[in-house]
Amino acid sequence: MTSVNAGSIAAKLATTGFGLENLPYSSFTPPAGQGTRLGVRIGDHVLDVRAAVERYKNTAADTVSADLAKAVEGPNLDALLAADRTVWDALRELLTRLLNDPDAAADLEPDVYPLAGVQLHMPFTIADYVDFYASEHHASNVGQIFRPEQAPLTPNWKHLPIGYHGRAGTIVPSGTDVIRPKGLRPEPGAPPSFGPSRRLDIEAELGFVLGSSAPAGEVALADAREHIFGVTLVNDWSARDIQAFEYVPLGPFLGKSFATSIGHWVVPIAALDAARVGPPERSHQLTSYLDDASTEPWGLNISMEVQLDGQTISHPPVALMYWTGAQMLTHMTANGAAQRPGDFFASGTVSGPEADQRGSFLELSWSGTTPLRMDNGKEVSFLEDGHEIVISATAPGPNGSVISLGEVAGKIVPAT
Repeated sequence: MTSVNAGSIAAKLATTGFGLENLPYSSFTPPAGQGTRLGVRIGDHVLDVRAAVERYKNTAADTVSADLAKAVEGPNLDALLAADRTVWDALRELLTRLLNDPDAAADLEPDVYPLAGVQLHMPFTIADYVDFYASEHHASNVGQIFRPEQAPLTPNWKHLPIGYHGRAGTIVPSGTDVIRPKGLRPEPGAPPSFGPSRRLDIEAELGFVLGSSAPAGEVALADAREHIFGVTLVNDWSARDIQAFEYVPLGPFLGKSFATSIGHWVVPIAALDAARVGPPERSHQLTSYLDDASTEPWGLNISMEVQLDGQTISHPPVALMYWTGAQMLTHMTANGAAQRPGDFFASGTVSGPEADQRGSFLELSWSGTTPLRMDNGKEVSFLEDGHEIVISATAPGPNGSVISLGEVAGKIVPAT
């Protein structure tokens, strides 16, 4: 755990999970409504980043680079994402120093707000969005459910991270209600019917926020740290019945595009150095551009918790994901596709080998054949109107500390 100086803002406000080791970013509006700005979290408070940097510039003997000052001017992470790793690290170092400096506490206090009194917003503007399918346990479970007479994994699965382009315009921040989607639903022995999804589901995922740019694509594994700014929690809601009827041959469309929820807080990838672990053993030789045997480990020891109406129903383990964030980024740019600030991709459903590690109701209820029995005695196979899902996560930090990723929450409301 980072040594905290008495009298500093960190000493007064830091909490387990949201100490100096973390410092995640979001966008917020203060209670007085002075305009939206970029914030960094310390405990249950948020610091106005631009105001803190401005105060430091006016009082410090050393200088703040023009690039750093420009990167914090906006109302969210957009300008910072447009910068590069040098600026990202410089800002993180500066904020850590200021929040741990007793002499800076009085100057910073006017720019620190309790979270209970502010409005949080989308932390950045989504550019392109890609959703992957990176958990072997999830992919195997889905294969067993839908193709019991075939091998669980398709022949390509262990050779490349499978993904598809999602809809950036329906990515919403945590706390946004999710309207039950409508679409064509398969009907046994009859033509499909149009109506509200009967098999509405969650997908507990980890999202990767990209910065800097690669106009010609081809981001190598070794360069992933220069482009992956941070991570956030994702619930990529899924209408299984609509998806089942439409996805062959081109993949998910209306069954996925109606809503994807992301957390308010983006945890810098630098905060997760202590959570780095090696990925699972590869059972197939990887092609050279995806071969991570000699690169820094990009597995992340993040433990998720999924709650339905306040009851914990699953603990998906990110560390067991077969494909890493670096491999997903490298693959999505391998054909020369450009990568730009604000691009975003998600891991796909995170699931483990145990029944209580599954990241979707499709798996938890085994497509409705073994419903979950809740503490109140009710059985649940898929989401009902009024159900609320909260996904949270933590990771180990340096010296025994804890890094919290916050939460992503959403409540199901009836179809229109």
